[in-house]
Amino acid sequence: MRTLFGSFLAGLLSILAILTMLSGPALAVDGDEMFADPVREARARDVGRQLRCLVCQNQSIFDSNSGLAKDLRVLVRTRMTEGDSDAEILSYIADRYGDYVLLQPRFSIGNAILWAAPILALLFGLGAMLLYLKSRSTGRPDISLTENEREAARKLLQEGRP
Repeated sequence: MRTLFGSFLAGLLSILAILTMLSGPALAVDGDEMFADPVREARARDVGRQLRCLVCQNQSIFDSNSGLAKDLRVLVRTRMTEGDSDAEILSYIADRYGDYVLLQPRFSIGNAILWAAPILALLFGLGAMLLYLKSRSTGRPDISLTENEREAARKLLQEGRP
């Protein structure tokens, strides 16, 4: 009985493994929007993989099935047909949709501030904590009593005891 169940389980797992391997990513590109030349198509895909689908947000336009992604794929191919370089195509699309459309945003002062803000906030917090701890450590000055004052304090303490 055990071997029959083991064989069944092994067969089922094998079938699942084969189906998993055969189920590759679904291609979002329609055949009518592709270039006939494989070199130009590969270039279009390289450019498109650098552009974010604004609907799906974390997929490139070549991995997305949305209508906007299709429009951007067509726009990439149109700009290529007009003779634009890869950098010109990316710049053209980023100028119209903003830097968010680029999966690897361009360097700018605004981006640098965004990346540096957590580090600056941490440094500010550490500085404030050090200033607070330093102000607490100075505390009150040590006041010593004269011999007469100590004798008076002893008398008061002794009188207060029954």
